[in-house]
Amino acid sequence: MPADANVYGDIFGGWLMSLMDSGAGLIAARRSSGRAVTVAMNGMQFHHPVGVGDEVSVYGEIEKEGRSSMTITVEAWRRHRHEEEAVKVTQAVFIFVAVDDDGRPRPLED
Repeated sequence: MPADANVYGDIFGGWLMSLMDSGAGLIAARRSSGRAVTVAMNGMQFHHPVGVGDEVSVYGEIEKEGRSSMTITVEAWRRHRHEEEAVKVTQAVFIFVAVDDDGRPRPLED
């Protein structure tokens, strides 16, 4: 939406990062069968801009698991409204930790 863009019509990087963090969070919550929190994000580089009105899709997968942590790689792709070709615009690695109701790390479910 226009409120999420700069004066040139490109979407703010922070908006896209938030979308990617939300996608990774869904993966982490499913894998941990409960609450999981972001503890780090690494390696984000923007390859192409995303314009107002572009379709944005994010795809993620768990790359590594620890006792309570998950390393999740997420890619973001954009497609112009009237085109078929999708272009990867960025990727990043998110690290999540499964936590209990008190916010303490807890083991991942088997």
